[in-house]
Amino acid sequence: MTPVTITIRKNGPFRVEGDITLVDHEGKAMELVPGKPISLCRCGASTNKPFCDGTHSKIGFIGAEEAVRAHDAAQVARE
Repeated sequence: MTPVTITIRKNGPFRVEGDITLVDHEGKAMELVPGKPISLCRCGASTNKPFCDGTHSKIGFIGAEEAVRAHDAAQVARE
């Protein structure tokens, strides 16, 4: 069994590689191509959820860590 690796792409999706089973809300396994990596939506705007469709780049999504840093920097600038 191949170990599972989840890579958080900067301002993008979660990239999942390895032997995985993705289960829907009813507990049914979703069809995946064995051995093919998948990208899971992190921005919430994909029209192909739970998979990424690239919408994050069109809407200017920034990851939580970066968003917090930007917010904190703006807060300091206002002070």
